Amino acid sequence: MKKPIFDRIAVKSIANIIATLALFSILISVIGYTSFTNAILNQYADSAFRTARIAASVVDADRMEEYAASGGATEEYTRVYDMLDRICNRSSATFVYVIQPDISDYGHITFLFSTMKAGQGYQHYEFGYLRETTNDDYRRKYQKLYEGESERELVVRDRGYIETDPHITAMVPLKGEDGKTKAILCVQYQMASIIEERNSFVRKVLITMILVAAAVSLGQVFYLGRRLLHPLQIITKEASRFASENEMRDEKLSSVIKNRDEIGQLARAIDQMEEQIQSYVEKITSITAEEEKMRTELSLAARIQLEALPGTFPAFPDRYEFDIYASMKPAKDVGGDFYDFFLVDDDHLCLVIADVSGKGIPAALFMMVSRTILANIAMMGMSPKEVLEKANEAICANNKEEMFVTVWLGILEISTGKVTAANAGHEYPVLKKPDQDFEILIDKHGFVLGGMEEVKYREYEFDMEPGSKLFLYTDGLPEATDNEQNMFGVELMMDALNESLNLSTKEILDHMKGRVDGFVGSAPQFDDLTMLCIEYFGSGGQKPVPAEVEG
Repeated sequence: MKKPIFDRIAVKSIANIIATLALFSILISVIGYTSFTNAILNQYADSAFRTARIAASVVDADRMEEYAASGGATEEYTRVYDMLDRICNRSSATFVYVIQPDISDYGHITFLFSTMKAGQGYQHYEFGYLRETTNDDYRRKYQKLYEGESERELVVRDRGYIETDPHITAMVPLKGEDGKTKAILCVQYQMASIIEERNSFVRKVLITMILVAAAVSLGQVFYLGRRLLHPLQIITKEASRFASENEMRDEKLSSVIKNRDEIGQLARAIDQMEEQIQSYVEKITSITAEEEKMRTELSLAARIQLEALPGTFPAFPDRYEFDIYASMKPAKDVGGDFYDFFLVDDDHLCLVIADVSGKGIPAALFMMVSRTILANIAMMGMSPKEVLEKANEAICANNKEEMFVTVWLGILEISTGKVTAANAGHEYPVLKKPDQDFEILIDKHGFVLGGMEEVKYREYEFDMEPGSKLFLYTDGLPEATDNEQNMFGVELMMDALNESLNLSTKEILDHMKGRVDGFVGSAPQFDDLTMLCIEYFGSGGQKPVPAEVEG
């Protein structure tokens, strides 16, 4: 069945890159737009106020009444008007004008002087022209200048209804010798050049980002296809083929995939796994009626299975931020439970615990393939939700026996203690915060892996503060049964955990195993018993104490 194009990793990766670049472009454009506009506006405002100060110096504020009474017909009025006109035409201003507002409500203004740069084509107001105040913003600023609350005001008009083109107006009071404001001198600059320069900047940013996105996308197509996706597809197909056929391929993966990175290591690990499982299957199929020989073969299989799981502790002797310990005790010689942990990168530790349906050899084989698929996908740096969804696809693709596996998978961000997890029908984890008891973490369950195609999973987060402990287990722990068919249960499990609050991770598991053994007594073990415990120390962690090697 061919995957829809948007379900492919390459398409998703490129789409994510393009989306990230688009978001980055928008962010840069908004920041640049705002910063650029503010910088230009500040320059225009400074220039406008300098022009206003120069113009104010040529106007005698105490003669305003004289100018008004003369109707602008005196020699002195003409001299001042000519000077204001020269200032307007020699500066970048569009208008330089002097007004007297109606101080009763500042609802009207009277023009005493009104000059305009030549060739502008705007309306020019003659002496004594009475006009309503443009808006409340102007009205408030006129009042502040007249009542001495301010020595300069700036109005920026580039949004909403504007009678002229977008502009800024710098205003200064003209005060007489008595200190009172007699009139207001205004200098207006048009903003057409600001808008054009701002739009040009945004266009250049968008074009640059589009070119960068195209170049990065092409590079990612080549890199992902050649170095990651193609080798991963080969590994996934081989894992699925081997899971269904249980036969080694003629040519080893490591001879086809020559990567020196983690994908190459994974290919070699698949080769080793196939060799071990193939050897195990060959030995099992050659078992004769002799019970001793069968026992020998099963013992070999058990060793292979245990050796496939991390069994050397401390597992990461150079990492002091955490301590981890795990154990698995199968109900038969081999089992379907498994645990796993590995570093995805220097700051992310992947934790897995799972339980395959059934027991014995089929469960063990299914367990090995499931573990490999999960590790394979998790090492690509995907989120827990994506890991479970991709693993479910791979398992469902070749699952003729209709087996399934429950999985809890979490990724610990080592630097912060944040855990992102997803649950595919597995038992609830148990969390202990510093100076608190263990408590069950009721998380969001999804469907089991291998049970149904196209299942979507949900992920959640929780924090592990320094001193926190996380305990994971399979259902073989609460369902351990004594000779009277009584189950150990969650309550006794929690009691055992809270009896070992201050113990190390290994001691906690040893204490739990002792409590289960004491409860079960001589009754046969019904199910696999698998446990994992991690204690988070944070950046202040100390060197782990060596533990014995399992297996």
